[in-house]
Amino acid sequence: MSLAPPDPVPVSARAIPFWELLETGTVPDEYLKTEYVTQQFVERLVHYVLSIPSKSISIPQLSAILEQIDARHQIFFFKRLKETSPHSLKEFAPLYYGFMAEFHPLLFT
Repeated sequence: MSLAPPDPVPVSARAIPFWELLETGTVPDEYLKTEYVTQQFVERLVHYVLSIPSKSISIPQLSAILEQIDARHQIFFFKRLKETSPHSLKEFAPLYYGFMAEFHPLLFT
């Protein structure tokens, strides 16, 4: 009797190598395939950003990652960042205001 090989671990359950993504500045398509997976990616990115020392990540690195996801998920990133750690927005203010300035016309139409 032979057993079928186990299914591969789904993307949403895998460890995400954020340090590699930040260094390369690219997000693999597998993390952006579906609404659910992208939302989980953003949630986990928020927790990663808040769990590392503040000087370990640069604004341009984070910006390069955020620019690859759609606008709804970019806003979701900042919303979760603010909900999880309101004081962290001080560190990310230039990035936050840069992205929000881009969305300002969209938010009020």
